[in-house]
Amino acid sequence: MAPKEKKDPKKGSKPGKANAKASAAAKATLRGVHSKKVRKVRLSTTFHRPKTLQLSRSPRYPRKAIPHEPRLDAHKIIISPLNTESAMKKIEENNTLVFICDVKANKRQIKEALKKLYDVDCVSVNTLIRPDGTKKAYARLTADVDALDIAATKLSIV
Repeated sequence: MAPKEKKDPKKGSKPGKANAKASAAAKATLRGVHSKKVRKVRLSTTFHRPKTLQLSRSPRYPRKAIPHEPRLDAHKIIISPLNTESAMKKIEENNTLVFICDVKANKRQIKEALKKLYDVDCVSVNTLIRPDGTKKAYARLTADVDALDIAATKLSIV
């Protein structure tokens, strides 16, 4: 076998286009991508932190085992009808029923509870807190319904 000839480095490689491209790429990798970073021009003297993405919660498990039942249902709202002399006068003369209600109940809830329990429509509901701390509600009924009839049949207080 014949001995291998050594290549002359000047003969084999010509400084051409490909060689220049390769050396430019080598320089770019040495320099890195962030070498020509442009600074952002700030036009305001105050810095406002940028708004970032706020994802909605997706819990792994529910925090409550079962949903809470309503705290005030119709039976908790209306505690009892009132049958004092003044209440009976209201029933006879003003077509108004008088009830003792839960203190936390509002007029709309009282109206709905009366509709559900006694099937009567109210024109208006007036409320007051009595000195003993309970709430009294005056429920004025519509003209087509007689309060005395409701008091006798459904409430059995007359």
